[in-house]
Amino acid sequence: MPVGEPGTTGKDGPVRARRRTADDGHARRSGGAAARPRRRGVGDGPAGGEVYRRGLSFLRRRWRVLLRLAGWSVLETGQTFLLGYALARALDAGFLAGRPGTGTAWLALAGVGVLAGAYGTGRAYAAVAALVEPLRDRLVERVVARGVREADDGALSALTQQVEIARDTFAGLVMVSRSFVFTAAGAILGLFSLAPPLLLVVVPPLAAGVGLFAATLRPLARRQEEFLVADEALAGQLATVCPGLRDVTAAGAEEPVAAGLAEYVEREAGAARSLARWSVARVAALALGGQLPVVLLLATAPWLLARGVTPGALVGALAYVTQSLLPALNNLVHGLGTGGSRLAVVARRLIRPTEPPGGPAPEPVPRADVPGTRSRPHRSAGDRPDPGGPGADPAGAGHPVGGPSEPTALPPRPPTPALRLCRVTFAHGPDAAPIMEGLDLDVRPGAHLAVVGPSGIGKSTLTLLAAGLLRPSRGTVLLYGEPATSRPAAARRVLIPQEAYVHTGTLAENLALLRPDPVPERELLVATDTVGLGPLLERLGGPGAAVDPAALSAGERQLIALTRAYLSHAPLVLLDEATCHLDPESEERAERAFAGRPESTLVVVAHRITSARRAERVLLMDGPRTAYGTHEELLARSAGYRALVGRWAPASQPALSLGDTDGVDAVAGSGLAGDGRHVVAHGPVGQVQASRDLRDGGTLGGE
Repeated sequence: MPVGEPGTTGKDGPVRARRRTADDGHARRSGGAAARPRRRGVGDGPAGGEVYRRGLSFLRRRWRVLLRLAGWSVLETGQTFLLGYALARALDAGFLAGRPGTGTAWLALAGVGVLAGAYGTGRAYAAVAALVEPLRDRLVERVVARGVREADDGALSALTQQVEIARDTFAGLVMVSRSFVFTAAGAILGLFSLAPPLLLVVVPPLAAGVGLFAATLRPLARRQEEFLVADEALAGQLATVCPGLRDVTAAGAEEPVAAGLAEYVEREAGAARSLARWSVARVAALALGGQLPVVLLLATAPWLLARGVTPGALVGALAYVTQSLLPALNNLVHGLGTGGSRLAVVARRLIRPTEPPGGPAPEPVPRADVPGTRSRPHRSAGDRPDPGGPGADPAGAGHPVGGPSEPTALPPRPPTPALRLCRVTFAHGPDAAPIMEGLDLDVRPGAHLAVVGPSGIGKSTLTLLAAGLLRPSRGTVLLYGEPATSRPAAARRVLIPQEAYVHTGTLAENLALLRPDPVPERELLVATDTVGLGPLLERLGGPGAAVDPAALSAGERQLIALTRAYLSHAPLVLLDEATCHLDPESEERAERAFAGRPESTLVVVAHRITSARRAERVLLMDGPRTAYGTHEELLARSAGYRALVGRWAPASQPALSLGDTDGVDAVAGSGLAGDGRHVVAHGPVGQVQASRDLRDGGTLGGE
């Protein structure tokens, strides 16, 4: 039966609901935009040119150390030179000429060169240390100074991790670059000494490989940095979300939180794919400069031998390429390709410019409204939000905002609904059956609405849509004229789910969790007495008493969560089975407290028949057969509601947690449409009723 037919409330009622048919067309999507994480890139922090200039200045001031490093590296050049040259002479002048003694002597000379090169490499490490340690000291001084001046929270991480990464990476880059330069010099000198034609075969592909790598070095470093930044952003987001998984589940915020994390995951995956594509160029450079010369030497061997190149010289050239040039190029490509970008990331963060005093503060990031983390604009003590929203009459004089006050003025506009659903359709997936379809609902400011229906029919989904924690598949959800997913809307609603959240700390800290400022003790005591928390407060020892969540019963935790919501400034209160663990008297007291709260609009997923009787209007959700009206009106015209009331067990004891996917729903009997075998929460534990229709033999079609 469509809601809004004769028998429902008129235009002046505080709540209006109507379900549209499929002929009404497609609904507009919600205009709210979810808060997206700020995208970070390589442009964050100082420019790369600043790092480059500071690096050159640092090296120029230590030219003596660089000369000493180059001097010891000459021994490594001699080792490389003797490796191929001695091998060639050992073959040509020794073993192939029938003089093994000469060949052995040349090999022994190559061994001496290896020893000399090892000694030079050891001394080069000492020179690198003399170059690297001052860099570390400078970075430490800068980090400590910034931490003292700015009270930088990241100073400890920069001091213990980032500085060490910079030192180790810089040392590695110096070593691989030095090794390639002096090794290549020794190999080229050896090739020229053996036979100049060998240079025509080895040097062009080597130069092409190095050139290709140099051309891709900057974009490759940029992609590597983007990947590292994306990985850090994902890790930081996971570190924020994982400790609060219980809160996310309690508030039903799994979908928006998962959607937010998916953006970080997709960003890192995109950076990884881009990095992989550019890494192909690095592999190609290595193959071109280090492996192609081997193939060319073998392919051109007849041509080389015909032009006077000796067999020993050809073997020596192969030794130069395989034992010296290829390893040195491999170290250079992997060292600069990975270590260089790591050094760039760390250096930019360590030497980033200081934000001047009075500089811009970072914008706050909106958060999903889970218990204890609801976003709100800052208000001073006692400031209450305007329940009317845009276009409301704050003075209560019956005139639009800014309108004339004369009796001849235009009639006042109706206040903006506290909650409005316009043609809302929601399904859990593109191929899933809709939980609700084409639903229209207006809840006026100050109204008291009870939502009832069978288990799993979508009552909790309705509250999550109203809270902006779920997005409709079609249609719009507005809170005081703002999209439900927007920050202004988040500041004007509070959702209390069935599983109440209580944290360790004092009782006052738990109750003031949704307030931006300290709650005066008198106001706190009045709220606890109004909601019904007074006996627990007295038993614990007052507002300053410590709270152990594990020692509290489920009902006591719900009372704390209800009082916390009562103390909040949010005018729209959504109670999703939030009193299911309370006895009937405590439940009535809490609901009447919210109904009498100034400027408060109350939407309750009803747990007992008494909740529906207390509400001004009742919304029955039963798939396509939605009904709306007062308790008496629905009894008179809705067979579904009559069957529901008839099967509602006496309100005698709190509900038990039964693991219902829609929350514990003692509202529903076992025979409503779409309901399977339903465990009755008010009857004996384990009592099961068989499924049947509302009239024990008919359907809802004749309603």
